[in-house]
Parts: sequence; structure tokens; C-alpha cells
Amino acid sequence: MTRRFSARELGGARAVILHREHTTVKALSRQLTAIGLRVTQQWPSLGAAALGADFVFFDADLGHDEQFPWARGQSPMPLIALIGSEAPGRIEWALTAGANAQLIKPIGDNGAYSALLIARAAYDEALALAAEVTDLRHRLSERQTVVQAVNFLMSEGADETAAFDRLRRMAMDWRVSFEVAAQRVVARHTGKRGSDERRNSRS
Repeated sequence: MTRRFSARELGGARAVILHREHTTVKALSRQLTAIGLRVTQQWPSLGAAALGADFVFFDADLGHDEQFPWARGQSPMPLIALIGSEAPGRIEWALTAGANAQLIKPIGDNGAYSALLIARAAYDEALALAAEVTDLRHRLSERQTVVQAVNFLMSEGADETAAFDRLRRMAMDWRVSFEVAAQRVVARHTGKRGSDERRNSRS
């Protein structure tokens, strides 16, 4: 379940504004400071210290991938795009860079508060989804390993039911999970097959 981000948690958070010296930076800094954030400005790229930030605002108009010390779309914190030009190419780049929210230039006296909350919620949701996908892939891989192990046991003369029962007994005897037992069976047969192939190649 995605954690609900409390507005109270904004107090003391650290924001980095990746933008050249501009009235945009001054206006945004005023808003963020009033909310309770600690603000720094960097340009033309983010330094390693920015990895400890809670939020990064970046210039979508002049931005490029090399400004970020991480791979595209893999930021360790929520990103908020500062958009002046609505050219399709710039919007597309901001999205692929991983923008979780946006603020339209020129920046006035409001908008930062909602952008922070939206960005945090969107970022947390994306993390939760990525974790779920990783878990599903892991579970699918485990199932495939079990099927492979059963097939190896069936190749030794057992039918499918007997192969499953044998694998279950192995897991109990070894005091490991069903999936770990399957991994051991697959490793054993794969290693044996590799040894046979090397032996045949030398003969």
C-alpha cells in the first residue's frame, strides 16, 4: 500500500532547483521557504550532494539528461518540471526524465505546495508499482524453476505426481522451501549436464 504523504512532513525537507539564475528561481524559492523547505539552486548540473535532496525542480526548457547524476527515469526522489515552452519535444523529454509533477512558468506566488504533494504521491505510487512488478517477476521465475525441476525429476522415470511428491520430500528433508529445493534440483541437473557435455567434447 502506498504511504500517504503528510503535508506536515514538508517542513524541513530539502529542495534543489536545477535552473539558471532567473526570476523563476527567486519566486519558487520564496514559496518553498515559506512552506518550510530548505532550498538550494544549482546549474548547469546537479552535484552529488543533490542525491540527498527530498525534491528536485528542474528546467524543462533547457534541461538534458547529462544534468542528472542518475539514469533517465531513475531518480531517487520526486522530480518537478518547470515548464515555459509547451513544445511537444520538451514535454516529452520532461516526462521521460521522470517528472512527477509540473509548474508552469512564469512562477507566481502559489502552485509549489500542490506540486510538492502531487509529486510525492506520484513518486510513491510509481515505487510501489515497480516493487509489485518485481515481486510478480520473481514469483513467475520461481514457478518456472519448479516446473523445470519437476521435468528433470520426470526424466529420471517418475510421473508428474510422483515428481512433485519427490520434490516436496526433498524440501522437507533439506528443511528449505519448495522453491529452494527446486533451485537445487535444477542446479544439480544443469551442472551434471554441463559436465557430461565437457566430457563428451574431450572424448
